[in-house]
Order: sequence, then structure tokens, then C-alpha cells
Amino acid sequence: MAGNTFGILFRLTTFGESHGAALGGIIDGCPAGLEIDLEFINSELQRRKPGQSHITTQRKEEDEVKFLSGIFEGKTTGHPIGFTIENTNQKSNDYEHIKNAYRPSHADFTYQEKYGIRDYRGGGRSSARETACRIVGGAIAKLLLKHHKVSIQAYVSQVGQLKLNKSYQELDLSKTEASIVRCPDGEIAEQMISYIETIRKAGDTIGGIVSCVIKGTPVGLGEPVFDKLHADLGKAMLNINAVKGFEYGEGFNSVNFKGSELNDAFVPFDSAKGDKKVSTSTNHSGGIQGGVSNGEAIYFNVAFKPVATIMQDQQTIDTEGNETIIKGKGRHDPCVLPRAVPIVESMAALVLADFLLRNKVSKI
Repeated sequence: MAGNTFGILFRLTTFGESHGAALGGIIDGCPAGLEIDLEFINSELQRRKPGQSHITTQRKEEDEVKFLSGIFEGKTTGHPIGFTIENTNQKSNDYEHIKNAYRPSHADFTYQEKYGIRDYRGGGRSSARETACRIVGGAIAKLLLKHHKVSIQAYVSQVGQLKLNKSYQELDLSKTEASIVRCPDGEIAEQMISYIETIRKAGDTIGGIVSCVIKGTPVGLGEPVFDKLHADLGKAMLNINAVKGFEYGEGFNSVNFKGSELNDAFVPFDSAKGDKKVSTSTNHSGGIQGGVSNGEAIYFNVAFKPVATIMQDQQTIDTEGNETIIKGKGRHDPCVLPRAVPIVESMAALVLADFLLRNKVSKI
């Protein structure tokens, strides 16, 4: 079935369901000789795993990856990298009460209509638990990008109406992991945490924005017309559960500028330093022009809706079309944003790694 593979040259195929025996995947196209840092990969999984703080779901999963192939003596062999992540803390009975009902704003109805069958235990393949596989693929992509001096840093910039009013240049992004909400501004982070706690106690959920900055990107990543770099980044982000919007550079704010204000002027070379690097005085373009990276920092925002599962009674219908009530039950995130930060980074890393390899064949 289509739709389970992401990428052209650097490809990730995932499998598994939320309440199955395990999740897993195959990473194909990774060059041989890349040193694999298992400690780093597992630390990335820890950033996404459930139960990491009181403002996330209390499902407990160790999320340890087991590699099956493609790695020998700590380095990639150039062959497919197979891996699995066991599910160890399923509570399928939490979903027995909705096996014959459609949860509002979930994939229950659409999956039932598309396939004629659905796994009602946590949504099966539509569950965000699948994103653990993307973390593994993204971690290996990050190791490849690190070899090329490319770094990716995401952070929570907005929860509900609470918003960071600072650009990434004004923030110390090294402080992102110091807060359980993964916001680099300590004062705003505490407000966000308090707000999420209030939302959780009310049995409700809240959404927000994850921002991301990519630095060190070489000039020339991206393909003309249909495979523009920003288009693939948009596709990557919109394939994350609960994502409702993507913008890069000035994004929707661009409509508030005139062309004379928005254009990124090129800066003359510094002859005294012998500097021949092309740069711009501003970066409204977000590091991408004509669909191709220009060497400036790439920055974008990803909008997440509130998690659809709430701990409140909701009106819906059953599979026979009869009116019924869904009662909130189970272990769910009141706000997905803190755990979404590493997912955003991973999907961005998969895109950049893929284009990095594709760019090697663009000219002699």
C-alpha cells in the first residue's frame, strides 16, 4: 500500500500500530561509512516518548530501538537499515467503549470508509505513536547532516494565545531543553506550563506552534517546479499528526509588506577579508529562493491543533448512524507540542538529507 514511505534517495518506510506488538521501519539510501551514535538516537527517542512530564500523556514506553540490519561495527554499510521499537505498555481496553463509535475529529470514520476495517485501539496506523519511527529515521539523517555541518533546532513558540514575541535570532535556543514545554524563554515557558496544567485539569486540550531553524544548509538544495525545498518541507510537516498549517520565512505575514520592503538585498563581498560568500542583508525569504536553499538560515512555523481526544463527554454517532455519547477515557496529551518538537526536527532532517544526496547529481 502506498503512503508509508517518505523520501526519494534517503527513504524511510515505517510499519506498525499503536497497540500492535511493535513499530518499525527501514531506512534506505543512507551512504556507507556513517558512524552511528546509538546514545544520540536513543536520546532523541527519549525527547519524544510518552510519560516524560506531568504535561504529557502518562503512557509509559521505554522506546528503545533495536537495529536489525545495515550497521556493522558501528557504521552504516550502505544497505537498508532495519529497526524495531517494541510496544510495552498498551491498554487496549481503554478503547473498548468506542469500538462501534466514531470519535469527533479522528480518523475513525475516514479509515472505516477507505478500508472497510479499522483498528479502534488508539487509532491503529493513524496514531501519533507511529512518529517514534520517524525519530529514528530523523536521528540518522541528523548524523548525516552533522557530517555536513547542518544543524536543526525546533522549539515551542506558542501555546494557545501565549506567544513568544521574539525571533529566533533573539532567543538562546540552547535553553530549549531546559523546560518541559521546550520553550527557550523561561518566563513564557512557565506561563505555558501553568496554562497546559489548567487545560488538563478541565479535561480539555490546547494547540499551538512549533518553530524550527536550520543553519549551515549549503546553497543549492531543492529541485525546480514540483520538488521545491519549501514544498517538501511543507509536505513533511503536514504529514505529522495534528498539524494544520505550515509557513516559512515571513509566511502569511508577507502580505503586510511591499516588494521594496520584503526583498532580500545581496551584500557585496568583503574584499579586505577575501570573503566570497554570497549573503543577504535580510532573510525574509527564510533561506529559500526559487525553491532552492540560498545558504541563509531556513526558518518555519508549524501549527498544531488541539489533540482531538478530550476527557469530556462528546456527542457523536455509532457505525450504524445512531446518536451516542463518547466518554473521555485513556491516557492522552493535553498539549502535543512538547513531544512534537523532536518530530518536527526529524521530518526536517529527512527532507534535508534527501535533498543533500539528490544535489550530488545536479551538476558535473
